[in-house]
Amino acid sequence: MQVSEVMTHQVVTVEPGTAVRSAAEVMAERGFAALPVVDGGRLVGIVAEADLLRDRLSDDPRLHLRRDRDPGTGLPPTLVRDVMTQEVRAVDVTADTADVARVLVGARLRSLPVTDGGRLVGIVSRRDLLRLLTRPDEDLRLELLHLVEEYTGESGSWDVTVQDGAATVRRLRGEPEVSAATEEGALSALARTVAGVVGVRVLPAAGPGDPA
Repeated sequence: MQVSEVMTHQVVTVEPGTAVRSAAEVMAERGFAALPVVDGGRLVGIVAEADLLRDRLSDDPRLHLRRDRDPGTGLPPTLVRDVMTQEVRAVDVTADTADVARVLVGARLRSLPVTDGGRLVGIVSRRDLLRLLTRPDEDLRLELLHLVEEYTGESGSWDVTVQDGAATVRRLRGEPEVSAATEEGALSALARTVAGVVGVRVLPAAGPGDPA
């Protein structure tokens, strides 16, 4: 499944010239940890909570007894372009959700911008991917059965079951037009395109004495 099928399309963004204070207000009010920065629709950076907090909260002199502590005399940056991270980790709109999940988990990220030719088209979060795992087994079964019958052109010839996201496919009647191994590989690949299927096994075709 491609990330375009699960991502959030309506993305809250800021521009390089947005005031840092305005970006902070959006994050605080909406509960975002980071905001993509776009310029003319193109992704040019990302600004996170840490970027906005850095050096912006002054020490209370009543709570710091060291007199030699330098409070600093300069003013902090006021625009997003001056605090944002320009090296943005993003994923392409055609990326496989499994690859995206590995990036999110491996890099300990909460979300990733989604781009198409450099233009921001969405954002995908861990929560978006977790929703795939909550699809009812019966919905997964019906979708996979439809795909199998459509792919093989054989209606009523398949037994498909799904339990806790794990799918089992078995031919009940008829013979494959290709080798059994080729058909097994094709059906396994087909099952993995169904969002929410976490594993698949293809059993040997039912024999004359096997229950249908």
